Amino acid sequence: MEFILLGIYFVILIAVGFYSMRRTSSLQDFFLGGRNIGPWMSAFAYGTTYFSAVIFIGYAGRIGWDFGISAVWIAIGNAVLGSYLAWRVLAKQTRYLTHRLDVSTMPEFFEKRYDSKALKVFSAIIIFIFLVPYSASVYQGLSYLFEQIFGIPFIYCMIGMAAVTGLYLIMGGYFAMALTDFIQGIIMVVGIVLMVIYVVSHPNVGGLAQGMERLQAIEFELTSPVGPGGFIPLFSLVLLTSLGSWGLPQMIHKFYAIRDEESVRRATWISSIFAILVAGGAYFTGAFGRLFLNNEIPIDAITGTPNADMIMPKLLQVALPKSLMGIILILVLSASMSTLSSIVLVSSSAISMDLIKGVLAPNMKKKNVMIIMQILCVVFVILSFVMATTNRAGILTLMSFSWGTIAGSFLAPFLYGLYWKGVTKAGAWAGFLSGFLTSIILAIVRGLNAGDAPMIGTIAMLVSLAVVPVVSLVTPKFSTNHIETIYGEVEDSKLEFNPEIQTIQR
Repeated sequence: MEFILLGIYFVILIAVGFYSMRRTSSLQDFFLGGRNIGPWMSAFAYGTTYFSAVIFIGYAGRIGWDFGISAVWIAIGNAVLGSYLAWRVLAKQTRYLTHRLDVSTMPEFFEKRYDSKALKVFSAIIIFIFLVPYSASVYQGLSYLFEQIFGIPFIYCMIGMAAVTGLYLIMGGYFAMALTDFIQGIIMVVGIVLMVIYVVSHPNVGGLAQGMERLQAIEFELTSPVGPGGFIPLFSLVLLTSLGSWGLPQMIHKFYAIRDEESVRRATWISSIFAILVAGGAYFTGAFGRLFLNNEIPIDAITGTPNADMIMPKLLQVALPKSLMGIILILVLSASMSTLSSIVLVSSSAISMDLIKGVLAPNMKKKNVMIIMQILCVVFVILSFVMATTNRAGILTLMSFSWGTIAGSFLAPFLYGLYWKGVTKAGAWAGFLSGFLTSIILAIVRGLNAGDAPMIGTIAMLVSLAVVPVVSLVTPKFSTNHIETIYGEVEDSKLEFNPEIQTIQR
């Protein structure tokens, strides 16, 4: 049954790719879907990019084990700070400025806002390099589940996922990704509801009240507001996974492509509801992992050591009937492939659009840029695959290091740059370098491990947020002409974007 569902799912993805090919004739179409994506597709694209196998396999299992029911605070943070406030604060202004400046990527925005081609190059390199570990963590998360359910070796699982992701993305670009994200989002909502019902009603849990009592019998703090993991680690996880999304190019990318202001308003609520359902369901079920595994973390057959990334696959195998496992497998596959496609598209654009077209060959035809981007999609998939197969670092560790480094570098310069006219070039550079170096140095000093990685990423973001305004207040300001060029004098409500001619009209 699982193989039949999997086959149907892959056929749908390839069909979407072929359908999207007819709507993808230009670089703008391939990378931004013509900047004409509606609210439901935009919201689901944001949500499915946000939540991948990393949350279902790595985060839900390990954090649920360490923090118990209090892990649900992370889901609340993801819904309120990572989704609702992200759309409220960033979406409208990002859409306005990227249209006004005629930019399609975050590095392009940095170049125009801070009048620095070097900043564009630096940010593009960071994107391409440091999204690889995140992509690798997604591969690992899905492969653990495949291996557990089907008995298929780890490496073959990743080869299959890489091939299908690369194929439909190369065929249809952003529109194919957004359309498949919408389909995948529906699967995720249905799957997570079924997963919660079956886990809570399983005899090992015995219903919500009985399950809470059984967790308390193991360790009372597993049902407390903070949990045995402690406040600071929990707070770090909330900030990293919620505020960190504000500085990730694959998330901000969704704001570039949305159709209009009305779509932004509707997508804000759709995305937030999606987040609380998916993230809340994942962390809530992960909190009961101890009840299914006799309070012992599973042993990795390869390393011979306990591996928290195997908690959720083992839990699901025990809790769910075989007939439902196919749906849950598709759920995790959907979450993973939507995230992978977003990461791959943004990473390939960093090299093709920001470095090659933007710096090395500015006169290159856009058709050739699109071909290079398609080739780089394949290259990035291969690099991620190699890291996932050669590096057995935990899923949470890889993801936290990637998010922390990128968000630590980008969050402050991007957020301040959207609204504050007083941010200087020196302030932006100080924010980039302070966040980047904080993440790298602390990772070297402390070592990459699941306990410290979220805290390192959070510190990197906070350092950068503090450094940018301090440096900007004491360094030379941009000219009035430059500031007017960036922000203009017309309110966004008086602007109408025409996707057919790709300009802003009064």
